[in-house]
Amino acid sequence: MKIAICSTIVPFIDGGGRFIVKWLAATLRMRGHQVEEIYLPFSDHPDILMEQIMGLRLLEIGSSADRLIALRPPSYVLPHENKVLWFIHHIRIFYDLWDHAYNTTPKTPAMRSVRAALMAVDNRALCESRQVFTNSHVVGNRLRKFNGIESQTLYPPIFEPERFGFKSLGDEILYFCRVEHHKRQHLAVEAMKHVKTPVRLRICGSSIGRNYPDSLKKMISDNRLESKVTASFEWISEVEKADAFSHCLAAIYIPLDEDSYGYTSLEASHSSKAVITTHDSGGVLELVEHENNGLVCEPTPEALAECFDRLYENRRLARELGCRAEARVRELNITWDHVVERLLS
Repeated sequence: MKIAICSTIVPFIDGGGRFIVKWLAATLRMRGHQVEEIYLPFSDHPDILMEQIMGLRLLEIGSSADRLIALRPPSYVLPHENKVLWFIHHIRIFYDLWDHAYNTTPKTPAMRSVRAALMAVDNRALCESRQVFTNSHVVGNRLRKFNGIESQTLYPPIFEPERFGFKSLGDEILYFCRVEHHKRQHLAVEAMKHVKTPVRLRICGSSIGRNYPDSLKKMISDNRLESKVTASFEWISEVEKADAFSHCLAAIYIPLDEDSYGYTSLEASHSSKAVITTHDSGGVLELVEHENNGLVCEPTPEALAECFDRLYENRRLARELGCRAEARVRELNITWDHVVERLLS
């Protein structure tokens, strides 16, 4: 089958939105399909939002592809008679984050008009899709709430999960993902002021700007945490990452109301390591269950510090949670075989 995978991107920014396209394309090619990856530069700035969507709507994929799989918004506005949507999130500042403190968009009549126009376009494009899948129940619930669209949850796997595995329980808690304020790396750093054990924190990932990474550097320096916290604001190789997970104590993923469980949670689970998260982290809670395959706590530095210390002091618990983390992935059937079967059905 000739398959076009379409998604929008922010140039020079890597993250889960790109990985899911690359990994899906590689998986489909390994199964004998012809695949074209189509990346569409896109900005969600309100002043140019609708003009960009109009441009995407005019793009013609046509009969050159037997199936169009659309992912990051608003790639699903592309017309195609055999379009399947793997919906990973809305343009959130106009949806669930409209009234949130993180959203600084002025609620002017003009912006309300843009919001209404976007929702109308989304509703039409979503209804054109042959099938609509989401990457989590959280996102599926948002689709139902805002667009009246029913969907099926299809959890995204990581590529070649066999690269990850358990080797030892070290002293580090890993926080590997994009470094942005809503990922709340600052809470993890602040937690290190309260730990009572020699546990260490390692942060790794790139950022869309320099302000937040610089603030983390200052926080580490001001609190004299250099011996406890290692921060690298760039991506490391997949080999180095797999090795880090194989030897770490646990992983942490504490975003605010995240769309899905995050790849770092899966990477930790495939490495048989526990995942620490918080009650308000959204889709992460679909994977991580308190005291089953990880620890779930309040989003405060003190509560996180208690989790860090608990796993450091109780290695048996850390190992048991890690073993159940890998079993939890199997329980949820997070595999590429399942993904391909559903997307091509």
